Amino acid sequence: MSSNLKVLQVIPKLGYGGAETGCYDIAHYLPENNCKSFIATSGGELLKYVDKKKVKVFRLPLQSKNPLIILINAIILTLIILLNNISIVHARSRAPAWSCLLATKLTGRKFVTTFHGTYNFKSDIKRIYNSVMIRSDLIIAGSNFIFSHIKQNYSKYLNDKKKLMVIFRGINIDYFDPTTKIENDENKLLNKWDIDKNKKIILLPGRLTSWKGQEVFIEAINLVNIELGYESFYAVILGSDQGRDLYKKKLIRLSEQYRLTKQIRFIDHCKDMALAYKISDIVVSASIEPEAFGRVAVEAQSMEKPIIASNIGGSNETIIDEKTGFLYEAGNAKSLSNKILRIINMDENLLKSIGSKGRKNVVEKFNVEKMCFSTYSEYKRLLN
Repeated sequence: MSSNLKVLQVIPKLGYGGAETGCYDIAHYLPENNCKSFIATSGGELLKYVDKKKVKVFRLPLQSKNPLIILINAIILTLIILLNNISIVHARSRAPAWSCLLATKLTGRKFVTTFHGTYNFKSDIKRIYNSVMIRSDLIIAGSNFIFSHIKQNYSKYLNDKKKLMVIFRGINIDYFDPTTKIENDENKLLNKWDIDKNKKIILLPGRLTSWKGQEVFIEAINLVNIELGYESFYAVILGSDQGRDLYKKKLIRLSEQYRLTKQIRFIDHCKDMALAYKISDIVVSASIEPEAFGRVAVEAQSMEKPIIASNIGGSNETIIDEKTGFLYEAGNAKSLSNKILRIINMDENLLKSIGSKGRKNVVEKFNVEKMCFSTYSEYKRLLN
C-alpha cells in the first residue's frame, strides 16, 4: 500500500505559518515511509528548505482568488494528478481547495482538506465559499474547537460519506528544545534587540494584527508597571506588520501614551524562534479572537517557559491551566496583568516545575511525529 501512496498537498504559499509548516512536515514524512510526496504552491520562504530530491514541487498561482485563475489551476492540477498518478489530494486553503475539488472530481481521486481556521462568514456567499473545506472525503480539524465550529456552522455540508476528525497540529520538539541553545547565541540576540540581560523579558509573538491582542498586551504592561512602581522588565512584541503600517503606528502611539518606549521593543522578525523563547522569561498569547490551535502556547511549553494565553479557542486544549501555563480572560488587560504579576513573583522552583510539565505535555500530545503519523494513517485508511 505505502509504495502506491502518492500525495499532492496544495497550499497558496509556503511560509512559516501553522498550515505551511504542517504541509512541509507531512511532505518530508511521507518519503521516509516509502510514499511519493508532491507539493503545489505559488512559492514562499519555506520553499528553499524543501528537499527537492524527496519532494516534487509544482509552482502555480494558487494564492489567487480570481475565479478564472482557480479554474485554470484546476485544469493544471488535473494534468498533474493524471501524469503522476496521484492517489490523494490534500488542500490546506479555500481558493486552491476549489481547484482541487474540481480536479479530484474529474480524476476520481480522494480529496482531503484541513480546516485551519474559523474563517469569516458574515454573508451566505462567504459561507458557501468556505464550505469547500467540508466538501472532501476526509476533513481534518486542527483542534476540538475547530471540530465544534465545523459541526455548528457547516453541518448541512456533512454526511455519512464524509469523515470529520481531529488531528492536533504538531511542532518539532527537537527544534523547540531549551537544551539545544548556547549562551553565546543568546547574548548575540539580546544585543541585537538592545536588551539588558539582567532584566526579565516578556515576549508576545505573532503577526501585527488587531485580533492578536497587541493593544491589550500594551495596556497590561502599563498596569503591571503601575502595580510594581518601576520598570522591572522588557516587553518584546515580535512580529511583522505584513503591510499594516497604520496598525503598527497605532501600537507605537499607544506605547508612547503609556511612556513605555524605553521598555517595549518592536521586533519585525526572528529567524530562530526557539532562541527568542529561550531568552524570554514569560511568553504571552493575547488573542482576542479564538486561535484555531495556537502554536505560540505549544512552542512556549516545549521551551519550558511559562505561557499566559487568553481563555478562548485552541489554548484551552493545549494548556493545562495552572499546571503547564495560565489562562486569562480574553480581551481583559487587568486579568492579563494579574497573571503577569503572579509569575513575576513566583518561586523559581515552582516555575521550573511548570516548565517541565509544559514540555511533557507537548511531547505527549503535540509533537510533529504524532501529527504526521496520524495523518499518514488516515491517508492509508482513506484508500482502503
